[in-house]
Formats: sequence, C-alpha cells, structure tokens
Amino acid sequence: MESKPHSPALIIDDSTRDIAGSRGGVISHMMITSQRHFIKHLISRRKNLLSLSMAQQSRVCSYFPHSELRVAPEKGRLYVSFFCTLIHLYLRCRLFSKAQAAFSAMRGCNLVPDLRSWNRLLLQFNTSGAVDQVMLLYSDMLSCGVVPNVYTRNIVMHSFCKLGNIEQAMELLRKNESDTVGYNTVIWGFCRKRLVEDGFGLVSEMVKKGVAVDTFTCNIVIKGFCEMGSLQKAKWVMEMFCHDGQGIPKDIVGFNTIIHGCFMAHEVSDGLEITEGMGREGVGPDIVTYNILINGFCEMGDFDTAKSLMEELTESCKNVEVCNGVSLPSDNGQTAENLDRVLVVRPNLITYTTLFSKYIKKSEIEKALCIYEEMTKNGVSPDSVTYSSLIHGLCKHGRVVEAKQVIEEMKIVGVDPNHFTYTILIDYLLKQGDVSAASALQCQMVVHGIRFDSVILTCLMDGLFKAGKPRDAEEVYQTLLNFKMHLNHITYTALLDGRIKSSGMESVEFLFQEMEEKNIVPNAFTFSSVINGYVKRGLLNAAMALMKKMVHYNVMPNVCIYGNMIDGCFKAGNQDMSVSLYTEMKLCGVLENNFILDAFINNFKRHGKMEEAEAFIGEMVSIGVKPDHVNYTSLLDGLFKSGKHSAALELAQEMKDTGFGFDTVACNVILNGLLRSGQYEVQSVYGEMIRFGLVPDVLSFNTMIYACCKEGKMGNAFNLWNEMNVHGLKPNSVTCNIMLRGLCEVGQVDKVIDLLNNMQSMGLQPTQSIYKVLIGVASKDRKAETILRMHERLISMGLKLDQTVYNTLISVLCRQGMTACAKSQLLKMREQGIFADTITYNSFIYGYCKISFIDKALETYSIMLVEGVSPNIATYNYLLEGLTASRRFQEVDGVLNEMRLRGLVRNSNTYDTLVSGYGKQGNKKEAIRLYCEMITKGFVPRVSTYNVLIGEFAKIGKMKQAQELMHEMQARGAKPNASTYDILVSGWCTLSKQAELDRYFKVSCQAEAKRLLDEMNEKGLTPNESTLCCINPALRKPGKQNPWHLNKYYQGKV
Repeated sequence: MESKPHSPALIIDDSTRDIAGSRGGVISHMMITSQRHFIKHLISRRKNLLSLSMAQQSRVCSYFPHSELRVAPEKGRLYVSFFCTLIHLYLRCRLFSKAQAAFSAMRGCNLVPDLRSWNRLLLQFNTSGAVDQVMLLYSDMLSCGVVPNVYTRNIVMHSFCKLGNIEQAMELLRKNESDTVGYNTVIWGFCRKRLVEDGFGLVSEMVKKGVAVDTFTCNIVIKGFCEMGSLQKAKWVMEMFCHDGQGIPKDIVGFNTIIHGCFMAHEVSDGLEITEGMGREGVGPDIVTYNILINGFCEMGDFDTAKSLMEELTESCKNVEVCNGVSLPSDNGQTAENLDRVLVVRPNLITYTTLFSKYIKKSEIEKALCIYEEMTKNGVSPDSVTYSSLIHGLCKHGRVVEAKQVIEEMKIVGVDPNHFTYTILIDYLLKQGDVSAASALQCQMVVHGIRFDSVILTCLMDGLFKAGKPRDAEEVYQTLLNFKMHLNHITYTALLDGRIKSSGMESVEFLFQEMEEKNIVPNAFTFSSVINGYVKRGLLNAAMALMKKMVHYNVMPNVCIYGNMIDGCFKAGNQDMSVSLYTEMKLCGVLENNFILDAFINNFKRHGKMEEAEAFIGEMVSIGVKPDHVNYTSLLDGLFKSGKHSAALELAQEMKDTGFGFDTVACNVILNGLLRSGQYEVQSVYGEMIRFGLVPDVLSFNTMIYACCKEGKMGNAFNLWNEMNVHGLKPNSVTCNIMLRGLCEVGQVDKVIDLLNNMQSMGLQPTQSIYKVLIGVASKDRKAETILRMHERLISMGLKLDQTVYNTLISVLCRQGMTACAKSQLLKMREQGIFADTITYNSFIYGYCKISFIDKALETYSIMLVEGVSPNIATYNYLLEGLTASRRFQEVDGVLNEMRLRGLVRNSNTYDTLVSGYGKQGNKKEAIRLYCEMITKGFVPRVSTYNVLIGEFAKIGKMKQAQELMHEMQARGAKPNASTYDILVSGWCTLSKQAELDRYFKVSCQAEAKRLLDEMNEKGLTPNESTLCCINPALRKPGKQNPWHLNKYYQGKV
C-alpha cells in the first residue's frame, strides 16, 4: 500500500504547494514571507501593538455600523491578510477572546478569506487550544459560500475528536469524500475515548472504500490498545498490518509504542524481548527506545539498570569517537555501518532529564545533581524543563537558597524561566508561609513579561489558603473569574480544599453544582478533600453520601478516601461501619496500605486492645504491607498507654535493630510513656535515652522538663535546662513557657524575673501563651499596679501588642472586678487602631455582672450591637448569670428571645445558669423543667447545678428526692464534691431532729448521715463548719462525747 504523508507539517506543506501552483503563486509567496517578518516584529512589540490594534479595531467597529462597512475589492485581500496575521498573533499569545474579537471585526467589515486562509484560521484555532471555536468558524465559512476541501474537513474532524464529539466526526467523515488522514483522525478520536475496538473497525471500512492504510493508521491503533493494557492485541495488530514483510513495513514508532506499553503494564520481559527482536526486523533502536527503557526501569525503581543503560550509551559514543575515521574497530567486532548507527544514538536532553527527574522524585537529590553535572560536562545544555525539575528537587529538600540561585543561572545561560519554573518556587514558598518572598517572585514575573495563566493563579490561590490568608486567596479566585480564565478540576479542588479548611463546608454543594454546569468532572483528589472535610467535622453521613455519589461521576474511591472514612468511623465509635468499609474496599480491589494499617492500630490503641493490634499487623505483613515508622510509633504509644512498658521497650529495641531509628515523635512517645507510668525518674529515663542511642533534641528536653515541673522538682528542671547547653541546644519559647508555669505553680515568683532576664539575654521574646500565664500569676496579688507592671515588662521584652494581648489583659482585670482600669486599657487599645471584638465586650459584661453592675453590663451589650460586633453564646450566658444572680428574672426572657432571634442555641452553660438561678430563687418547678430539658438535649449539668437542686429538695425535707438526684448525678459522670455531701448530711441530720417523726425513722436518718460521712471520709473530703455543727447534736447521745468517727472530722478542720 502507498503511504500518504499526513503529519501536520506535511499538511501545511501540501497546502503551500497548492498555493504555489495556483495563479499568483509568486505574489502569494511574497505576501507569506512579508507576513512572517511582520509577525516577528509584532511579537517583539506585542504589548504596544496589541493594545493599539484592539483600540483601533474598537474605534472602527464602533464608528461604522457593520452593514455600512465596505472595503474596496483591490484592498480586500490585503486586509484579510492583516486580520489573519493579527488573529494568528493573538492565538500564539493565547489571547483567545481578542482573537475572536478580531475575527468578528473582519467579518463585520464583510471581508471573506479564501479557502487557504480559512484553512489556516481553522488550523490555528484548533492547535492553539480554542477548539470550541472551530465549528463556529466552519459554519461561518459555509455561510460565506466557500466550499471546503478534504483538508478543511480533516481539521474540523480533529476538533470534534478533541471535544469528544465522535458522532459528529463520523457523520462528517462518511457524508463527504475522505482520505487516509481523515480516517486516521477519527480512529485517533475513538482511541482517545478508549473505544479502540470501534476505531479498529474503521480500518475495514478504509479497505472497502480503497482508502490507503499507512503506518500512522497502524501505530494509532497499536497505541490505543497499549493504553488500554491490551498488549496482545497491539502485537497482533502490528503482525496483521506487517505480515511477512508485506503491506506496511514495521517502523521504529510502532516498536517504541509497544515497548512503552509493556513497561506501563509491568511486563518488562516482553518489552526487553521486543527490543532484542527489533534487529531481526531490520529496525535498530533509536534514542526514543533508550529513553523509554530508562524511564520504564526508573518507574519500576530499578535505577541501577537505568543508569547502566545510560552508561552504555555514553560508552558507545566514546568508542565511536575513538574509532572516528577507522573503517573497522579493532576489538569489538562491529562494522563501520554499525558505528554510524551508534553515532546517532547519543544521550539527549530527554535522556538526561528523564533519569534526573526520576532521582528527584525518589528524593535522591545528590544523585540527581551528579546526572546534572554529567549532562553539562557532555555538552548537553539543560532546558527550562530540566531547570524546573532541579528547582522542584531543591525546594522539596528545603534548599530554597540554591533553588533561587538556579533561577539566576538560567538567566545567565540564556534560558528564560517560564511560568512553570516560577510556579514551583512560589508554591513552595507559600506552603512554607513565606508570603513576602513569593510576592517578590511574582514581581519578577511581571518584570519579565510572563503572563499569569490559570496554572500560576491556581497555585497562588492554593498557597495563600495554606498560608492562612483566605481573603487573599479568594481575591485570586475572583481574578480567575474576572479574566474568564479556563478553570479545571485542579482549580476547583484547591478552592474546595481551601474553603473547607478556612470556613467549613458551606460552599461545597454550590461549587459542585458550578462544576457540573461547566462540565468539569471532579477527580479522586476533589472528592478526597471534601470527604476528609466532612469526616473531620464528624459529618459521616454526608461523607458516605458523597462517596456513593462518586460512582455517578465514574470515579472510584481510592485507598486515601477509604482510609479517611475508616479512620473517621473509628474515631466516631462506629466500629461496624469501619469494618464494613474495610470489607468493601477489599472487594473493590483496592489494596491496603500503611495508612489503613495506622487507622486500625490507633483504633485498637484507643480501646486498649494491643493484642488485636499486634495480630492485625501480622495479617498485614502476610499480604505484603510492611509496617512503617509511623505504624511502629503508634504501636509503641499504644503499648505504653496500656501499661505494657516491657513490651514497648522490646519494640523500641526491635525498631533500632531493624534500622528504623527514632525520630522526634518516637522519642517523645518513649519519654512520655516511661514518665507517665510514674515508675521512672526523669534522670533515669534520660540515661536510658542515651543508652538507646537517642539524640535528645529541644522537644525531648521540653518533655523531660515538663515532667519535672509537673512533679514540682524545679531543681531537676534547671539541671536539664543546663544540660541542653551541653548538647549545643538552646531553650526555645516553649521551654521558657514550661519553666515559667512550673515556677508559678510552686510559688517561686522571685525566680520568674530571673528567668525573664535570661530569656531577654538569649534574644527570646515572650509568647502570648507566656503572657497569659504571667498576667494570671500577677493577678493573684489582686492589685492593678502589679498586673500592669508585668504587662509593661513583657511588652518591653518584644511582645507585640495586638488584639489577643489586650483581650487577655482586659479579661484578667475584669475578672478581678477592676473594670475602670480595664476601660483605660480599652482606650489605649483604640488609640493604636485595634478595635474591640466579641471577646473584649464579653470580658466587660462579665466584669460588670461580677460586681453587680447589671445596668452597665446591659449598656455595654447595647454599645456592642451599635458598633456592629456580633454577640456569641458566651455574651448571653454572662448576661443571664448576672440577671439571675441579681434576681432580675423579669428580664431573663427578653435576653433568651434576643438570643433565639440571632440564631444562637442554648448550650450547657446556659442551662446551668438558668437551673441554678431559678433554683436559688426557690422556683423549683421552673428549675426542674429546665433541668429535664437540659438532660433531654444530652447536656450534663455541672456539680454546682446539681448541688442547687439537691439543696432545694433538702430544704423542704425531701431527702429521698435529693438522694435520687445524687445517684443520677453519679450515673451521668458528675462526681459529688464536699458541698454535695455537706448538703445531704445536713439535710438528713436536720430531718432526724423533727419531733413529729417516730424513733425508727430518726435512727434511719442518722444512719444515712453516718453512711454519707464515711463515704465522704473515704474520698478524702472534709465537712465544713456548718455541717459539723449540724452533725454534733444529731449524732451524739445526751451526756456522751463525740463518737470516734466524728473526732477525725474535727481533727481534719484543725
């Protein structure tokens, strides 16, 4: 069969030959040449000329109505040429909207291109990415009376196939005269939609209609079957088309396609066999073959074989260079013809970049740098892809300074950094939270004229969300919308992930609907992000519903999604659902991984079932899932928490012997496990660490210092502080925070000042956490000047004054009832441009209620609303507490209504306040009603709330009801305190003294009081003075001393 060339370059050449053969071919050739020079000139001046041309176009189109625009026929061809050139330039710059506007302007001027120009326009729109416009242009062409040729229809069919409209492509193919290129295009379209069998069926139609089948036809079908994983069919197609050397000759492209398919299907031996058999078919491997082999071995993780192939290529080139000019080499028996072939097969840029990038992906940066040096030494110049891969690798290993140096090197050697290069570095900087450095790189992009496309803007949006700047991220998203940039599933995935983490799940449904309207199909990452958001918020039903919805989009849940769901169900206590999901995962053929293993280990750990955890690990090992460092650390933590310290230490030894080593997390697990048991002193644990070969870091020392401070052994804590210096470690703000808390708890306030001085000398600034601790300690003196002196001291050490600091100070002052002093701090706060928020106003409301200035509290609430600050549930709880304490119950309903209108729901504190308030007022009916409503909603009252209710029953002698409340209280997990027992004991004693009761009932009351006293004594609780006064006459017989069991209560009060 004759092969008809049909690559894009050859098609253009064919059309050019048609033009050259037509009348006026010389003139056309001159015009094309001049247009090329014109385009180059326009590109160099594109910013000015593009804006000028659009301005001129808009002026022309707005000044003249389209129907009145007429162009002289002799100038029409020139104008068409100009507009086509302008459209071509816009498309090259990916300014699709401007290209469309230019086309509309041309047609508005009643300019009709000739067939050649139409074909070029269709081709340019198709290849530039504006595929959806091709059909519109084609329809306009037909309406102008221009008759399309085969070449025109091939372009349109190609655009249909790109858009997935195979039916329309087939209709155009069969209703018109078509050539080999047309059939190959539609076959490619079928293969692209994974309908390879249907595409292969067109080959028989080609044969019936006498349309030549060429190597492109064969290779397209082969590639389709390889991408489907049907390697046997791909081989069969090659043999069928090229049987016994007849028909279509086997070419290198077909062999390379099958070899690549073998490696993708992990059938390496078949791929190597085909490579070895190429010589027998008279086809030698080319550099693409070697690149496929190197890439395949790298993907398998066999870097040694990949490197040996590279060395084989390099050595072959050296042999050829040595034998240059010699007819036959002296030692290896190769012919001069073979040497000529070897001369062609040299490692090229793709070869080096493939191996280089795979080492980067494997996180072996040093080996990648060796390949980079070898490449430059052999005279292969890196391109922007190589440099971008190098920058990615350096950023991945935190070597951002070197990454920036690579960008400077690119500029020196004349390789312009593109937007992908900048995107990699900007993405890394934003993920590290270095927004200023990322902004500086954006400025560089602007200076170098690099356009901000949807890729870089998506990266910026994602990075800003991760850097904790959701507002800036939303502005970037708005920019994407304003400039009508192409949004894909990656953009929406980043947007969904950012919004979920910053503001919750509110916009999820809307964004999914928007994606559906734009025909954007979410992928597994999109679903994984949303499902993870639902799971973290405990919305397991919504997560499960979305998981089922994935099937509608033909996206199957992966191991990450199953892992998140299983872990979430375990944490929610739904064991059955977790096991069911695990079973479903295995039935769907999704393989377990270490994340699944960790979810099960953590679940067993939470329930103390460490034997089951070890058994499950054994099962996973049997199916090929080896525990990693995280799994071992989780198991280690579980063993410590379940009290199996010896087993945990054995596992730690096993981790060391198997080469896992100990990171900071594992080290702290061991430390916490040993110290939590209470069986080990900190110093002995420290010795064990050294024996295990663990190198303590700052976090390790912080853990040990915390244990010392917790036990009140500040001397040992200071010894460890000094030991840090021996290991070359400097205490950080966390260390100082722990030490300061420890000193404050043991009352060594004098040493706090010395430690603050030490911090200042080390250049450490106090944190907001330290500030909160020290201001709290200063408040114990109950003097405003002491609090303010500590405040000024910490500010002088470099603590930044912000809203949190001011809120802490105002809260402490208000809780001490120093509202006037707090108000002066509020004025200072406003002078510095810091506005009061909900926390600020809540502090004042609490403070006023504490000192019974209820009207001032209500006035503050009114000011809060006027200034547009939204109250929260705590605001209303403080107001209710103040009103009930002041017995202003007539205003309580108004506050509750206000709260309800603002959409706030009563919480546990609200009910505690109301129940206690009505109980203390003596309104038992309302108190019990609210109590019942409270427990119905799942809230557990505070002990103080129970005490009020129990006290009210005790006052009227209903001790059985009071006792029942105590039992209910214990059943709900609330532990009775000394006040609870005081109320009950006093109640039983008071009841036993009533004269109208018979002797038997009085004795039973006294017996219950004694039982409660014994129970109280067992729990280490001591009765108060009033209880003791009540006990004495009730339990002592006339003329007798106190019973022995009452004497110890008196001794406890001494």
